[in-house]
Amino acid sequence: MKDRKSLFMTEQKTKFAAGHINRRTFVRSMVAAGVAVPSALGMATQVMAATPSKGGHYRLGVGHGSTTDSLDPATYENGFSSNLVNTVFNHLTEIAPDGSLRGDLAESWDAANGGASWIFNLRTGVEFHNGKSLHADDVVASINYHRGDDSKSAAKGLLTSVTDIRTDGANRVVIDLDAPNADFPFVIGDYHLAIMPSTDGMVDPVAGIGTGGYSLQNYEPGVRAEMTRNANYFKETYFDEFTLLSIIDITARQNALLSGQVDVIDRLDPKTVGLLARSPAVNILETTGYLHYTFPMRLDVAPFDNYDLRMALKYSINRQEMVDKILLGHGALGNDHPISPAVPFHAGDMPQREYDADKAAHHYKKSGHSGAIQLSASDAAFAGAVDAAQLIQASAGAAGIEIEVVREPSDGYWSNVWNKKGWSACYWGGRPTQDWMYSAAYTNDTEWNDTAWKGTDASAKFNDIVVAARSELDNTKRTAMYAECQALISDDGGAIVPMFANYIMGLSNNIGHADDVASNWELDGSHSAERWWFNS
Repeated sequence: MKDRKSLFMTEQKTKFAAGHINRRTFVRSMVAAGVAVPSALGMATQVMAATPSKGGHYRLGVGHGSTTDSLDPATYENGFSSNLVNTVFNHLTEIAPDGSLRGDLAESWDAANGGASWIFNLRTGVEFHNGKSLHADDVVASINYHRGDDSKSAAKGLLTSVTDIRTDGANRVVIDLDAPNADFPFVIGDYHLAIMPSTDGMVDPVAGIGTGGYSLQNYEPGVRAEMTRNANYFKETYFDEFTLLSIIDITARQNALLSGQVDVIDRLDPKTVGLLARSPAVNILETTGYLHYTFPMRLDVAPFDNYDLRMALKYSINRQEMVDKILLGHGALGNDHPISPAVPFHAGDMPQREYDADKAAHHYKKSGHSGAIQLSASDAAFAGAVDAAQLIQASAGAAGIEIEVVREPSDGYWSNVWNKKGWSACYWGGRPTQDWMYSAAYTNDTEWNDTAWKGTDASAKFNDIVVAARSELDNTKRTAMYAECQALISDDGGAIVPMFANYIMGLSNNIGHADDVASNWELDGSHSAERWWFNS
């Protein structure tokens, strides 16, 4: 039980946070309670920082963006787009800051037919930025946009199990699947599946009209997006204006924060975090989630169609050296599969692949390959990607494997290099469930299968297990199935996943946020514009 002093201090903090007393009165009350003046001043600052206040122009600088970007949600492929979509649009569901699933446009949902059908009950009174009221028809049209035979949407693979989607009144949507899937409410929250206004069953994917907390005023691909607060939003937001800026160069991004040109930046370089933290005007925010840095080898590009060549390269990489030198300890070892220890059913007892020059040389000789192997890299992929590629070059060289590091330009990297060239640097934000991660990047029906892992016996087995695991309700069996999936990717797949990285962000000291900050994506799950505020 709290003593009278503690109760009094708590009461005064509550009054101060609610605006019932001013800062001076609060500090005096703390001093009267026996708190030293410096500590009382510090307590006042903490209360103010934790108290949302409205107003101001929020400027966010991100290390993503390309002149080839589009407003079309089907094409979103980088962090600039994910921050844009979560500001202008809403989805049926979203990941909450504590990692749980909660409703967004869907107020609630229910399973039917053992999880083979899902009924989503929509919020009422929601309006698009053009004044149109949200209707179940809009949800059906928005989801169907990604499902067509000719669709090139990055979310198409997530929806292949959908057999029918229909309305049941103005505020209810029913989605039927070809088999039960307990994780489907997670999947339907994928950031590509933004809900747009429809006319006669069709949406305009490049109109930039959503129901989100901010309405789009100006969009310059690869440069900026400018937004103003939606006064009719069904959630509480705080900034009056929001400008999203693409600042690919890490030095330029950090200088923009230090000079006050932006309020927040993402993707800090671990090498300079300590230096940046010395500035009294900057706070460092670090979260651990699903982020992993990868070097995908495409099986449809020689010589990566050769199993022994892929194994040679996997054994030629010193993962611990990368964690030490690239992440500087701000992360953990990867094991050539995309499942973070934070994701349910992670195979924690799977043997860790170690650097082994002898095994690398053995598989390389067995592959029959000779000559240099090109590895494309740019720091557009992640901070230190070129340095990481050079570490691979050095460790592989010790095994007799010649790697040629190709420095690619940052602009256009995601459209011209990734998912096209045979071997490149990449990053994945990860997903909160294994099925979602696999369906996004590894099954044979997704546009984002950046390793083109298809046509092998192991990939066929993997795809069968992924489908079967969706409807498996026995967690013991599901654990074994997902452990096999991780092993199949690690052994046969084209993914080299040397490390899981922490999200490291730089914030001006006048930025406030809740204690819980989402880690499914950087910047509070790409929702900072909606969830953060300026301190009073």
